[in-house]
Amino acid sequence: MDEATGHVGPIDASLTPRYAGPATFALLPRLGEVTSADVAVLGVPFDTGVSYRPGARFGPSHVRESSRLLRPYNPATGLAPFAVQQVADAGDLAVNPFDIAEAITAIERGADALGGSGTRLLTIGGDHTIALPLLRSVARRHGPVALVHFDAHLDTWDTYFGAPYTHGTPFRRAAEEGLLDPEAGLHVGIRGPVYGSGDLDTDLHLGFATVTCPDIEAEGMRGVFERIRARVGDRPVYVSVDIDVLDPAHAPGTGTPEAGGMTSRELLAALRVFGGLNLVGADIVEVAPAYDHAQLTGIAAAHVGYELLCAMGERAVSAP
Repeated sequence: MDEATGHVGPIDASLTPRYAGPATFALLPRLGEVTSADVAVLGVPFDTGVSYRPGARFGPSHVRESSRLLRPYNPATGLAPFAVQQVADAGDLAVNPFDIAEAITAIERGADALGGSGTRLLTIGGDHTIALPLLRSVARRHGPVALVHFDAHLDTWDTYFGAPYTHGTPFRRAAEEGLLDPEAGLHVGIRGPVYGSGDLDTDLHLGFATVTCPDIEAEGMRGVFERIRARVGDRPVYVSVDIDVLDPAHAPGTGTPEAGGMTSRELLAALRVFGGLNLVGADIVEVAPAYDHAQLTGIAAAHVGYELLCAMGERAVSAP
């Protein structure tokens, strides 16, 4: 426990080896072990919405196991994220694996219950279908939000095999439902082939700007930072990270890998931008451990979660 703030942090690795005991995210306390939480890490082990490789239902436990080596001070930001805010692991939300509509309702209700008191959520999926109910919950508290979406794919398709709720449709539905600020949507890391030019036109019509991987190569990361800040401004912002935004060399354990992606270093640097923005929630999705090797994908996702928690903590420090 931090004596100055009373916040309960990770276990002391000088007293208990990191590899011992249950794997909560970053070895943080469980939600029931603290009186309240500024941020809750929630697992949603659901992958019924996938269109190619299954297995993201095992993502939350894999990312937690891969997060054991995270440490309490981030020299890149000069912040100890667990000292400036109470972060706790809320465990996994049990949802129906056979009924997508029922699962979406359960995720929305679970997010409302956890976030109703002002607790921000860092959610670990699961497939990208879960972003829609999470955005419904966030928009209920904050109104339409800026969305910054890191992904190889747009995820604004209308249907897949006639199904309106899949991991390729969450942001089409979110835009249609008015959950997103149409002036502040941004995709980062998009690459690879699509079904036709109409996919790009529809995405633009829905209010999204796009930073592709070729853009990143041409503009460099400073250009990405500037485009994120300019697009979001002072709006409440939600960040959704599909781990396949990373090149398969950095994240092989995912359901729909695409060559030519971001490096882990580039993604982590981009996430540090949100320390100066009003980050109200985030998710990390599409980690499929069956295709992982040596925890490459899990470790990358764990560090993504850590940087997002640091960004939330930086905002907490600067808030009046």
